[in-house]
Amino acid sequence: MAAVHQISSQNLECPICLTLFEQPKSLTCSHTFCKDCLQRVSQTQPDQPTMICPICRKGTPLPCGDVEKLQTNASFNSLVDEVKTNPTCMVCEVDDKSPAVSYCQDCGKYMCKSCEKSHCTWKPFSTHDVVAVSEVLSGKVPLKRRRKCKKHPSEDEECFCTDCQEYVCLRCGMLTHLQAGHQIKEAAVHEEKLMESIKELKHKVISKRMSIDNHIKFIETQRNEITNIMTRLNNEIDKTYEEYMQLLSDNREALKSQVKQWCEKFEKELKVMEEESHQTISHMNAMEEMVTDGMKVPLEKESLFAHDTLRKDLKSFLARDEPNDQSPKGVAERAQKISFRRYVKVNELCLGGLESWDIKTDVGFLKIGRVCMNCAPDNKMAVRGWNSGISLFSPYGELQQSVLSGYCAVNIGFLSDGRSVVRDTQSKVSLYTQQWKKLDVTFETTGSYQYQSGYAAGLTVDRDDNIYVGYMQPQKIEVFTPQGGKAVRSMMCGGYAPQQIFAFHNTGNLILCDSAVVCLDGKGNKENVLKKEGVYPYSAVCRDDSVIVAWVKHKEGLVSIDRYTSELKHVQSLISDFQIQKTENRRYYLQEFESDLP
Repeated sequence: MAAVHQISSQNLECPICLTLFEQPKSLTCSHTFCKDCLQRVSQTQPDQPTMICPICRKGTPLPCGDVEKLQTNASFNSLVDEVKTNPTCMVCEVDDKSPAVSYCQDCGKYMCKSCEKSHCTWKPFSTHDVVAVSEVLSGKVPLKRRRKCKKHPSEDEECFCTDCQEYVCLRCGMLTHLQAGHQIKEAAVHEEKLMESIKELKHKVISKRMSIDNHIKFIETQRNEITNIMTRLNNEIDKTYEEYMQLLSDNREALKSQVKQWCEKFEKELKVMEEESHQTISHMNAMEEMVTDGMKVPLEKESLFAHDTLRKDLKSFLARDEPNDQSPKGVAERAQKISFRRYVKVNELCLGGLESWDIKTDVGFLKIGRVCMNCAPDNKMAVRGWNSGISLFSPYGELQQSVLSGYCAVNIGFLSDGRSVVRDTQSKVSLYTQQWKKLDVTFETTGSYQYQSGYAAGLTVDRDDNIYVGYMQPQKIEVFTPQGGKAVRSMMCGGYAPQQIFAFHNTGNLILCDSAVVCLDGKGNKENVLKKEGVYPYSAVCRDDSVIVAWVKHKEGLVSIDRYTSELKHVQSLISDFQIQKTENRRYYLQEFESDLP
């Protein structure tokens, strides 16, 4: 039993907590530690698949990251249990040892009650630190004692070799380590410096902890700041939503008020027609009644004359034309031409607007042999005739201004600031101010108007003021910036010639018009194609990115106009088979203009 306690006092302490092992766990390097101590070590090595031994730095696989699953050192466990349950005196020289009641930190021995009494009376041992066994076993008091040298069991390990990093007795230090050139220190001096190093590290830990705590508080402050920002954003969103809902509600009421006004106008017209018809019936009934009275008695001379006149009046009345259904039908047709279009105005919150589609013939610009036209930012219609410069008309056909007299333009486009882009018959592109003064900007276009060398085709300007210049023969489009120079990029048109080009207002897509209406993305890839056999399409992009297409039957001189979505899905038929004046060169143009309802 004495051997057991000798072993336990020297070898059953955890190298980390320096107390008797509690649930000892062994690593693959054979070093053993308390389970809780290894748990703390694992916290200093987060997200590591292996446990690094604090002594030899070798790795041990950690099953599922759980220290509990490491192998338990059963031998140490039983020895620790033995020491904890039956500590016996290590001083008595008899075989039957008495239970230990105290432990001398300086002697490193358990003592029974009798030996403790003798130990305290010995003057050389009067200053030794003696503690109760219960305090040692509970871990309240760590063991502070020197180990005995294995080579010299009677000698305490009072020295420390800094090269070997181990405690040695004085004899081993002098005979072995010093002769090998090792540095030997007194154990107490080494431990004092060690304690100072530990205290310094502890101070740094406290300082570092305070720094990290402040960082955590700062994080919390930023979290609160983000929460406040998100709350403010949500409040702004809710407020904007309420405001927009009110605006949309007001817009809805205004639109309904317009519908009501139109309804009342048409109803009034029909009411007048209806009342006139009722008055006609009343008049006719009265005349019939008076004529019929002549059948009651034989007519005398004056009565005969009177009824004869009444009969003639009734015959004349009945000879009138039958009621004309065209008048009320015309009212209904005008009502049918009124349509609701969603999101008519770009970048403005509204449900949409009402518009009336009607064809107005015999306006001035129809007589000048136009070859291109476009809508200016001020809603004027820019039209070009052969060698007649450019004429600006109101949407109602009123000539308002003529510019660039004698200039033969093939295409006209407008930038967002009101400047104009004009392309001539040699495919030369020029830039003009709002006052139609030419700017010193050169565009390095390719090809000319001649078919074989690059027949000029459509031109348009997108929402970012990029200028798209089309060519028939190469079937391609070049893209320029308002600064001029070389094209920033070019795109092929997927087998279609870009006779006319239109840019969407809200996306980077294009519409080109050839034998079909083709939607291209910003790289020239075909997205949608719209065509009808035997009918030529002429398209335009509206300000809400819907597409209107005029389907022209040239031989018959008929045009039908339909509205489509930006994906070229049919939405509405606006005009059907309207008779138009045929052109000699089968060249037609379509353009949307905003104006008040007639």
